[in-house]
Amino acid sequence: MSYEKIKYQDLGVTVELSTFAPEGKVKEQHAILHVEPQGDLFARQFERIYQAEKVLLQMPQCIGSQTVFKRYFLSDATNQQPLVHTDRDCSVSCIEQPPLDGSKVAAWLYLVHDMQVENHDGLVIARHNGYQHLWKMGMHEHSGDSACQTENLLTAYEELLQRFGATLADNCIRTWFYVRDVDTQYAGMVRARRENFIAQGLTPETHYISSTGIGGLPADTRALVQLGTYALVGFQPEQQHYLYAKTHLNPTYEYGVTFERGTRVDYGDRRHVYISGTASINNKGEVMYVGDIVRQTHRMWENVEALLAEADTTFDDIAHIIVYLRDISDYAIVSELFRQRFPQTPYVITHAPVCRPTWLIEMECVAIKEKKNPEFREF
Repeated sequence: MSYEKIKYQDLGVTVELSTFAPEGKVKEQHAILHVEPQGDLFARQFERIYQAEKVLLQMPQCIGSQTVFKRYFLSDATNQQPLVHTDRDCSVSCIEQPPLDGSKVAAWLYLVHDMQVENHDGLVIARHNGYQHLWKMGMHEHSGDSACQTENLLTAYEELLQRFGATLADNCIRTWFYVRDVDTQYAGMVRARRENFIAQGLTPETHYISSTGIGGLPADTRALVQLGTYALVGFQPEQQHYLYAKTHLNPTYEYGVTFERGTRVDYGDRRHVYISGTASINNKGEVMYVGDIVRQTHRMWENVEALLAEADTTFDDIAHIIVYLRDISDYAIVSELFRQRFPQTPYVITHAPVCRPTWLIEMECVAIKEKKNPEFREF
C-alpha cells in the first residue's frame, strides 16, 4: 500500500490517496477529500471538491481509473443533497454526518483500474475476471417506524440480489445502516434486521454480515434508516472468512445484535479485509473506559488491530478509515491522536453518535494486502 497527500491550492482541497497496485494486476485506490471552508456556502464548497475529483482522475497515478463508489459526508443533508451532482457511472451515497474540520462536506472515493463499471438504475456493477461487485447505496423508505423501514429495505435488496442469482446470506459482504436519532431508533432497526436475517438463514450457528450501524440523517426527513450495501457474485464460499478476535471482542449476538466484527475475502492475488464499526468494548460485551475519549480511542485501535491480525494484516495495510464521534468537542483531541498514529492513511472524522450512548467513538476501515492464492481467480 502506498500513500500520498495531494494539495490543490487553487481549489482549497486536500486529497489523501491510498494505492494498491501490484504489477500487472488490477489497481485499487481509496481517496478521502477534504475542502477548506474559506467562508463559502455549501454550493461553492461542493463545487470545489467535485472539481478536485475530476482533477484527481487526470493525474498520472489515477489516469484510466474509474470511480465505483463515492460517499459524501454532509453537514445538512436535507438542504444539501439536492445540490449534489448525480454521476451516471458510480454509486453515490449522501448522509448527514458532518465532517468535523469545519467544512460542510467531505468525500470518500473508491477507484479501480481495468474493470468494467456499469450503473443500472443506481446499482453499480464492477466486473472483472468472472466476479461481479455490486454496490447499492442510499436506499431508504418513507413510512413506518425504524423496524418497518428496515424490513422493507432488506426485502427490496434481497429481491434485487435475486436478479443476479445471489442471496443476502451467500453474497452480501458489507452493509451500512444509518439511523436517524440512533439513541431511540436503533432498537427497531436491530429487531427487524435480526428477524429478517433469521428468515434468510442467518443465525448464530451460520454467520452474519460485516456492518456499521451508526447515527446518520438521510436527506429525506421521513426516512429513519438509510441502507448501503456491497455484494460479490462469482466467488467460492472458501474465499470468505469471518473475523472474531475473541481475546478482545465477543460475538455480537451475545448482546442482541447481528453483525460480524470483520470479513476477509481472498482472491488469487490479494486479500480484502472489511472491519465493521468498532468501538471500545471488551470480550464480555462491556463498554470500556466510559467517559474517557483518549482511552476509548486506544482500546478501539487495539480491537481493530486484533481483527486485522486475525486476517494477517496490520494498520500498514489500511486503505482508508472512517471515524465517528458522539461529542464534537472531542474532535481536537481525537484529530491529534489520529494525526500521530496515522500520518499517511486517508481518514475522515465525522459527527455521528454510536449505537450505545456511552461509546464516544467508533471507526471502520478497509485493508488490502497482496496474497498469492492460486486456488482462486485473481481480483
